[in-house]
Amino acid sequence: MSATVLFVDDEPKITDALKRILRREPYRVLCANSAKEALNILGGREVDVVVSDEKMPGMSGSDFLALVAEAYPETIRIVLTGQASLEAAIRAINEGGIYRFLTKPISESNLTATIRQALEHRSLVKKVAEIRKKEHSRAAALKALERSYPGITELREDASGTIIIDDVF
Repeated sequence: MSATVLFVDDEPKITDALKRILRREPYRVLCANSAKEALNILGGREVDVVVSDEKMPGMSGSDFLALVAEAYPETIRIVLTGQASLEAAIRAINEGGIYRFLTKPISESNLTATIRQALEHRSLVKKVAEIRKKEHSRAAALKALERSYPGITELREDASGTIIIDDVF
């Protein structure tokens, strides 16, 4: 399944241009021209990466991305703004937990590479979560086994590395 990227900007020309940049990439690209429209899209389908403008009528990009972070924490969030300010960057980082803060104009190569890196980051985060879940399950199983058979999880090895199990019970 291909990844889904959602561009959010109140200027349709910008979202169209961003969509064209990714036309050769193997992504499903969606566009929204307001935070409200973007939230409706997010409510109906899984989105891997959201790239949002900061200055939009009705809701700032930081406020929008904070909502996305709360409701869809696995979605990677990126700000792409033409009016960067330190205050906006701080809000986006602290409230929106953004992955990157980018400025317009952005080169095709920079946008493409950033989205590719964001997707790799998301994939790695998912894999770490799966490993942690398996490890938690394994630890719980060992704990239950230890309760039933005290000492069974304390393995000893001889000089050759062979596990000695005859004196466990």
